[in-house]
Amino acid sequence: MIQTQLYIDGQWQSPIDHGTRAIVSPADESVIAQAAEATRADARLAIAAARKAFDGPWRQTTIRDRARLLNKIAELIDRDAEKLAHLESLNTGKTLTESRTDMGDIAATFRYFAGLVASESGAVNEAPHHVISRTLREPVGVCGLITPWNYPLLQAAWKIAPALGAGNTVVIKPSNLTPLTTHHFTQLVAELNLPPGVFNLVTGGAEVGAELAESLDVDLVSFTGGAYAGESIMKAATGNFKRIGLELGGKNPNIVFADADLDAAVDYALNAAFFHAGQVCSAGSRLMVEDSIYDAFINRLAERLPRIVIGNGFHGETQMGPVQSAQQHEKILGMVQAGIAEGARLVHGGKRPAGDVYKKGYWLEPTLLADVTAEMKIAKEEIFGPVITAERFRSEEEALRAANDTPYGLAAAVWTRDLDKANRMSRALRFGTVWVNDYHPYFPEAPWGGYKASGIGRELARIGLDEYTELKHSYINLAPKAMGWFGA
Repeated sequence: MIQTQLYIDGQWQSPIDHGTRAIVSPADESVIAQAAEATRADARLAIAAARKAFDGPWRQTTIRDRARLLNKIAELIDRDAEKLAHLESLNTGKTLTESRTDMGDIAATFRYFAGLVASESGAVNEAPHHVISRTLREPVGVCGLITPWNYPLLQAAWKIAPALGAGNTVVIKPSNLTPLTTHHFTQLVAELNLPPGVFNLVTGGAEVGAELAESLDVDLVSFTGGAYAGESIMKAATGNFKRIGLELGGKNPNIVFADADLDAAVDYALNAAFFHAGQVCSAGSRLMVEDSIYDAFINRLAERLPRIVIGNGFHGETQMGPVQSAQQHEKILGMVQAGIAEGARLVHGGKRPAGDVYKKGYWLEPTLLADVTAEMKIAKEEIFGPVITAERFRSEEEALRAANDTPYGLAAAVWTRDLDKANRMSRALRFGTVWVNDYHPYFPEAPWGGYKASGIGRELARIGLDEYTELKHSYINLAPKAMGWFGA
């Protein structure tokens, strides 16, 4: 059985109170690990170590040093990619194919930020000949990074790479449900012999996250997760007005017009909703279809759904694994039943699959609820599971109005052959990412984040590095002379 520890001030150690948490496989509910369960006291030790390192030797590292560090981390991820992918699938339930793809994306993220960091030089401003005026970006300081359970290491990489690349020190807290790949990643970082305190790992529950948010010695907190926890972190961060980054999920419309390529739109609608069992913040769970093709589209989805292969992520034929936890399983079933009570029509799914192999674990059939209306709660609230809700619309204006009528604004998609319509919709949809005739692609070079309740700030791209820096104007007068203005 896997045993994990905390990593604080360059040392592996047990929590002060020796607490542990059982980590459970979502596929069969077996205990796969005993993870160290930190408390506030452990978090304070990690924060103090990060503070000391930032105020000490780490401040002397150069841009080239940090770029080399990120490239070395990418090399180690490539070296251990299969081990990391295995741990990710074991812990989350996702297919091994998905986890292998994640590892490639993680290594690419570190390489992208390595290249970006290496190009940093600041800017020289126009000024009088006796003045040197520069615009500089400097590290924020100690960064508390709190990551979710659905993409444990990928979301960690989106935070760790720019944080270290910008010259900060890090205290990372993965979800207490899925700490295994972050723990192995920390083992890789430990191989690099960084100064003690530059990188710290504290695994534990909400009290650890609260300490990171409240601590006056933490300069920035970046959180990916639910809106309720994000609200708590935002309030706690006001103690020292620390910088915050919040990625809080979404309710993402996938809008199909009658002139779309229907074969592609049907196929991508399934991928949008059922990739990683729908446990994706940008999942296209809210399908919106133009009235004239609505019935045909629903029928084509209904034909495909029974053919989706549900099973253990380590089996090559598996297309969709379980959801991550008993709590998530219960929540999704409850939302499906609530949708039916509101008047939605259950086309397929909505229950645990039949068969002995599915009696243990957190299994759900891929589910389609048709005839949903924009007023229903299930059309507005994030499901975070393998469920599509389908709505009709009759005009571009109606589709736009309904799509934007949500507290969230993370991602949306539009399917049409009309480029003018595609451009109008892309501009008018209030979402951080809008795909046209596609769903789910992202790149390290493109920003990620949302409008409204989907969060604050952006990850990835140039702005993802800037989030971890402070902007400074440096003004040096090389030839100061008395002005003789006051009392001369």
